[in-house]
Amino acid sequence: MQSIITVDDKEIRIAGSLIKTARLEGDRYEFLDRPETIIEGLQKSGSRIDLFTFIQRLPETSPKYTYPMEWDNFAALRVSTFEHWWTQQIGFKARNKAKQAEKKGVTVREVAFDDALVRGIHQVYNESPLRQGLPNVHYGKNIEAIFHMISTFRNRAIFIGAFLDGALIGFIKLVHDETCTQAGLMHIISMNRHRDKAPTNALLAQAVRSCAERGISYLVYANFVYGNKQHGSLIDFKERNGFQKIDIPRYYVPLTGIGRVAFQLGLHRRLADYIPESLGTKLREIRTAWYKRKFQSATEPS
Repeated sequence: MQSIITVDDKEIRIAGSLIKTARLEGDRYEFLDRPETIIEGLQKSGSRIDLFTFIQRLPETSPKYTYPMEWDNFAALRVSTFEHWWTQQIGFKARNKAKQAEKKGVTVREVAFDDALVRGIHQVYNESPLRQGLPNVHYGKNIEAIFHMISTFRNRAIFIGAFLDGALIGFIKLVHDETCTQAGLMHIISMNRHRDKAPTNALLAQAVRSCAERGISYLVYANFVYGNKQHGSLIDFKERNGFQKIDIPRYYVPLTGIGRVAFQLGLHRRLADYIPESLGTKLREIRTAWYKRKFQSATEPS
């Protein structure tokens, strides 16, 4: 069960049943300069909250606060100029992929948030019920739901579209933090049927260019590793495009006795974090095969 409260003009999401954990609604896209203000507000909110978690922003990789913490990580690209990224930070394979899109007629540009973009995104998300072997949680959503999902952080969002013959075939939504120090890839997706044209690579290249033009120092592509998962095609993609693993402090502030015990026992972590990588890989393969069978009729070309 989840709920959202507002503390000091920040939206805070509370989730969990046995252990109630609160975090910024924009966790990893916005950050706290004075966490003590939020913590005090949470304690006075009247809501039951056992743990409050927040993460530091880049480039502050050393712990700034004395709260209990664990190491989280970003897949981060240090941005200076587009030319430096193109010639020094990526290899020939990533460059060739980005060039491939242009050769096959794909154009990439920043786009305004408007009805045309929302309609295009609706079509992209409703192409297939599966994405990377997992159920596509946005498949089947109507235009209104897509609009609501995409319209968050409008004042700090940068939209980039990939077009083929005038139609949107992929997009990126970048959200930069309040200081314009780092920008996170909130959405990055391209249509499966145009994979041969490498639109995602071209989109990522434009994201680097957009950051460089704005003086944004870090482009962040979610986590580099998740729990014990140290290998995979997505990690390889990030590495080829210059992203590196940067460890960053994540704090867990107990607000109740339950919260203190839960943190000490590691109950705030996901069960998947305790599964050895070899077993996790095998389980993911089984899961992917099962989903492919389940959604086979919907994913087969008509």
